[in-house]
Amino acid sequence: MSAAKTSMPYRRMGSSGLKLSALSFGSWVTFHRQLGTDTALECLEAAHAAGVNFFDNAEAYEGGESERVMGQAIAELGWARHTYVISTKFFFGIHDGPNTRMTLNRKYLLEAIEGSLERLGLEYVDLAYCHRPDPDTPIAETVHAMHDMIDRGQALYWGTSEWSADEIRAAHTYATTHGLHAPVVEQPEYNLLKRRRVEEEYARVIEDCGIGLTTWSPLASGLLTGKYLNGVPEDSRGALEGYGWLAEMLSDAAQNAKVAELAKIAADLDCTMAQLAIAWCTLNPTVTSVITGASRASQVVENLEAIALIPQLTPEVVSRINDACGINKEAN
Repeated sequence: MSAAKTSMPYRRMGSSGLKLSALSFGSWVTFHRQLGTDTALECLEAAHAAGVNFFDNAEAYEGGESERVMGQAIAELGWARHTYVISTKFFFGIHDGPNTRMTLNRKYLLEAIEGSLERLGLEYVDLAYCHRPDPDTPIAETVHAMHDMIDRGQALYWGTSEWSADEIRAAHTYATTHGLHAPVVEQPEYNLLKRRRVEEEYARVIEDCGIGLTTWSPLASGLLTGKYLNGVPEDSRGALEGYGWLAEMLSDAAQNAKVAELAKIAADLDCTMAQLAIAWCTLNPTVTSVITGASRASQVVENLEAIALIPQLTPEVVSRINDACGINKEAN
C-alpha cells in the first residue's frame, strides 16, 4: 500500500483510564512454535517502533514457553516498564491435575499468576484474562480471586475472553455489588467473517458495564490473507502439527469465495488483504485494540500499515465489503 506513515492512535479500554494502541501484537502460535527469542525480539521491536504499546500472551501458549520467549525478548530490548502494556490469560493450564486444567478456581488462579510472572520476568502484568468461562467454579470464587490478584499487585486490571454476555454481566454485577475489582475488558474473536457476538450479543453489556474489547484473529487465522485460496501451503500456520482443525476451516470453499471477492476490493485500494481486514476491525468504536500476529518483522510492519488505510474505508467501501461477505444476504 502506497501511503504516508500514519501515527498510531490510542484508545481508552472501556470505562477504564488505560489507553491501548489501536493495533497490538500477540504471540499465539508463533512465539516458541515458529519464532525463537531473536526473531521475537525483532518483531516486538518493529511493533514498538510503530507505536504499539499492548502485547498479548497467555499461560497456555506453547505450555508457557511463549511467555518465556516474550519476557526474554523484552528484557533484551530494555524497554522502560511504563512504555508497554502486557497481558496473560488463565484457564487451560500447563500442568496435569484436577486443579490445574480447564478451571478458574482460586487455587489455580493465584498459583498460575506466579508462574506467569516468573516466565515473563515481571513483577506484574497489566491485564489478566480469564481465558474461557468455567461452569464448575462459582462466579463469586473467580471474581474474588481476580480481585485479590489485583490487590496483591500482580495484575492491574482483569477481564475475560470468549465469555458470553450473560457471564460477563454476572461477574461485573457480583464485583460491583460487593465492592470488588470488576472485569473491564473482553477478548473475543472478531473479523470480517465472524461478527455476530461482538456486534450483537455484546452490545448491551459493553454499554452497561463499560467493557473494552481487545479482539483476536482479525485475519481469521490467515484465511483473510488470501493465501489459502488454492489450498494450504506447507509453510503456513494451517500446516502446523496439531492444527488440523484449522486446515479444515481454511479450506472452506464458501469462505474462500468471500475472500476472493474481498481481494478485488483490496486491489482497488492498493493494499494487502491483511491490511484491509485489520483496518476494517478498527472501524468498530467498541474495539479498543485489534491484536495482530506475525512470524517476521517485515510482516509486522506491513500489517501495522493498516492504520493508514482507515480513512479510505468510506461508507461506500464498507458497503462493498459487506456485499462481498454476504452481509444482509445471509445470517452471520
